[in-house]
Amino acid sequence: MGSDEAERVRESGGAGDVPALLRAMESPRAEVRAEAMDRLAAASWREDEDDLVVAAVRAVPELARLALAETGHREELLRLLAVLADRPRLHDEQESESARRTAADALPPLLPLADDGDPGVRDAMVLLIAACGRAEDLPLLWARLGRETDRLVRAHVVTALALVDPGDGAWRHGLLADPEPRVALAAAEDLLRTAALPLPGPLVDHCARAYAADPHEPDVAWWPRRHKPFTDRLLEDPEASLRALSGGVPLAFEITGHWRDLEAEVLPRALRETGGEAWELYRLAQLACALPPGEHARVREHVLPYLNSELPDVRAAAVTALARARMPETIREAVRLVEARPGDYDTVRAVAAVADEFGAEALPAVRAVARRLGDAHSELVKVLARFPEVAVDVVEELTVLLARTGTGHPPVAVAVLDALGPAAGPPAERALLDCVTERAHSSVSAVAAVAHHRVSGDPEPALAFFRQEMSTFGPGLPMEWASRLGPAAAPLLPFIEPCLTADGPTVAALAVWRITGRTEDTLEPLARRAVAWERIYRGLPHPVLVLTEMGLLPRFAVEPLRRGAGQQRRVVHDFMTGDALHADYVARAAVRNLLETARIVD
Repeated sequence: MGSDEAERVRESGGAGDVPALLRAMESPRAEVRAEAMDRLAAASWREDEDDLVVAAVRAVPELARLALAETGHREELLRLLAVLADRPRLHDEQESESARRTAADALPPLLPLADDGDPGVRDAMVLLIAACGRAEDLPLLWARLGRETDRLVRAHVVTALALVDPGDGAWRHGLLADPEPRVALAAAEDLLRTAALPLPGPLVDHCARAYAADPHEPDVAWWPRRHKPFTDRLLEDPEASLRALSGGVPLAFEITGHWRDLEAEVLPRALRETGGEAWELYRLAQLACALPPGEHARVREHVLPYLNSELPDVRAAAVTALARARMPETIREAVRLVEARPGDYDTVRAVAAVADEFGAEALPAVRAVARRLGDAHSELVKVLARFPEVAVDVVEELTVLLARTGTGHPPVAVAVLDALGPAAGPPAERALLDCVTERAHSSVSAVAAVAHHRVSGDPEPALAFFRQEMSTFGPGLPMEWASRLGPAAAPLLPFIEPCLTADGPTVAALAVWRITGRTEDTLEPLARRAVAWERIYRGLPHPVLVLTEMGLLPRFAVEPLRRGAGQQRRVVHDFMTGDALHADYVARAAVRNLLETARIVD
């Protein structure tokens, strides 16, 4: 085989050629086998190519044969088989249902590997047996439990037994006092999985004690989907999760990610869980947003030392967290960040936090941004839209940014000029008109058309642009942009009104309301979208905010909104670890305001 064989494997595996990868697994070259193994493992996880996954499932017998052979990748192959045996349902349900049967059929010749001298191989076999779920393999698991010497494998045997054994699982209670913490935790974990809510306090304490005796990162073993890690199960019960937290299980940020209004209760542990990584400081910043002011001092004390970090991203994250904890000195620190590193996204986050928390007091940091517009990250420029008294002095520089096509600068420069309105003056008017007529990018031209109208008061260029866009591509996305013209967009209604139906896109309802002020046919679609409890993004129209502006709310939407606002579990989740107030609190506050101010109509 040639020296470029590994590269060919890379190319064929990337194209989903599972047979080629299986052949490569028998190559005499270790690097070729390793590359093929990586590609096969990646194929099992693909969510966007069902054909690739199906090919991997159909290859289960061959994978089992390779696991018995001396490929040097026995453990990885067994773990791959376990993954394939319990793949989530594919689009082809018949293929998905056959995956476990195929793996179970291939299992018997592999069973002797449960006694392999390598604990990694034994562990992979335990996972595979659990994934196949065959009751006839229970005696093997019981025997393995009795003679297993590796503590982690033994803990996994306990979990596998609990998943495969159809009995009441009373035997697990005897293991709660096992001298090996991982084994005791595995027993308690599965008792939690099958316990009713609210979770029993003594069982939660067993978990906490076992974990505290041997703290570790979450188990990443591939268990069947019916398994539930003890931390996930604890988070389904807020009292149990707080109890476990006090017992030493590091759940502070997971608790506040699942449940509302518990920030102050988890703060002591949250501080212990926050080290010197930037991402840790950002999640602490988000937690600080929801703390009572009296608790901010504890956050400041913990974060202050990180201002002296040698790492720029850590310093910026510290500034962000301290800003959210309302430490005024962070305004000065934000200025330093802008002066030193205006192009870093971490600088964007810090300046945005300072602007959010200190408003007009943040002007020194905003002026620093204005001085560095040419070097600033595009998202940093956006902060000027909130401070027209600074933006008005750099209109010419903003018009230069409009010409930076292919970057993120033109749309944010447009947004700032739009916020200035007539104050932007003739230079901005001319530059925006060029954006509209030159059509460098349709989305930039669309927002520039709206901004030009705001600056000049002349709707004709915008109307001509949107008329052509809608004639060519349909109303679609241009509909929302065009509606920002307000009543001036009335000539575009023939394009927009056909999209308005009771269950149609909310953008059509929003557009018609903005242009005409009608509520009789726009209220219902907006309200139906509002009860979906979607995240509110700054600067984008949201049905809850639109309904609040309308001052009306259909009766059918009242109870779902009230129920969502009143429950303890979060309705809106933040999967990106933001540093501002949690998106769920933003949505809840907006819904509460709507419920308090709107007139209920039938």
